[in-house]
Amino acid sequence: MCGIIGVIDRKRALMDGSSIRDALSLMNERGSGEGAGYAAYGIYPDYQDCYAIHVFFDNLVEPKAKVDHMLQKWGRIVHQEAIPTYEQENLKRTHIPWRYFFKPYSDLMSGSTTPDDDVIKHIVMETNSNIQGALIFSSGKNMGVFKAAGWPEDVANFYRIQDYKGYIWLAHNRYPTNTPGWWGGAHPFNLLDWAVVHNGEITSYGTNRRYVESHGYTCSMFTDTEVVAYLFDLLGRRHGLPEDIVVKALAPPFWDEIDNMPEKEQELNHAIRLTYGPALMNGPFAIVVATHEGIVGFTDRIKLRPLVIGENGNRLYISSEEAAIRVMDPDIHNIYMPRAGEPVIGRIKT
Repeated sequence: MCGIIGVIDRKRALMDGSSIRDALSLMNERGSGEGAGYAAYGIYPDYQDCYAIHVFFDNLVEPKAKVDHMLQKWGRIVHQEAIPTYEQENLKRTHIPWRYFFKPYSDLMSGSTTPDDDVIKHIVMETNSNIQGALIFSSGKNMGVFKAAGWPEDVANFYRIQDYKGYIWLAHNRYPTNTPGWWGGAHPFNLLDWAVVHNGEITSYGTNRRYVESHGYTCSMFTDTEVVAYLFDLLGRRHGLPEDIVVKALAPPFWDEIDNMPEKEQELNHAIRLTYGPALMNGPFAIVVATHEGIVGFTDRIKLRPLVIGENGNRLYISSEEAAIRVMDPDIHNIYMPRAGEPVIGRIKT
């Protein structure tokens, strides 16, 4: 199945994209050449106060005019341009990648605790649901997602990933199962600050989708990974839960395990399961999620997909395979595998 890898430098030392490109390419047997992608944090220092909105356009006429109009309605476009790309023999261009650096008008979301983020969320949902020929696939600050239908090395070379420098990187090599391989379906999936890569299948997708849509999200890409990004935004940003509690909601212990916990742990886990029952994810999965503050990796409750952790100084690596970590850091010694459902969290040191 899919290959995933993520790395964080806890002291924000910047890494270019060449090593994670090589690490992901090592896991080519985990993909089918129908989707690969990269996400990086800290790559837009000149526009770090703006939301970097990456869009796939089918053409630069009607869909772009509609997106321009929507952005100008909700805020100010500071700068916009085509994302630099370089033609690759084995990658067929089917969309035009474009980026906006955008500042919303905060007073348009009265009563919100995160008005700017809610403006961006609205723009993403509205565009992806109602503007034919346009798809927003990245919308965070000082970060960006770069993805397409192709092999990892071709997608990396198409965007010249090695030219970007970030302190957190995620990468994904896709093997589509229930949905076709296309540019929008490639990972990472993103909303605002959250970027997600995922190996496996969320069999509870229908329940999870109905739950996030009841809270104002629209799942327009019909893939299980999309709903994971929205669950993290709902529980992490809007409900203010820390990463370990979000993981307890999405991949909680079994009831018999909870019954054997100390009393206070029982109360906490009972409350989480009763409150966030529709957010519980079933199926075989390994997931890595990033924000500007760190990364978290976890698996399903019986670990039906692999996840390997590596640590060396300020660097934390999370991957499907140990060999991919060793490509990025040949000197690494601390390698281990977490327990099923156990979150592995790497946070920025302040």
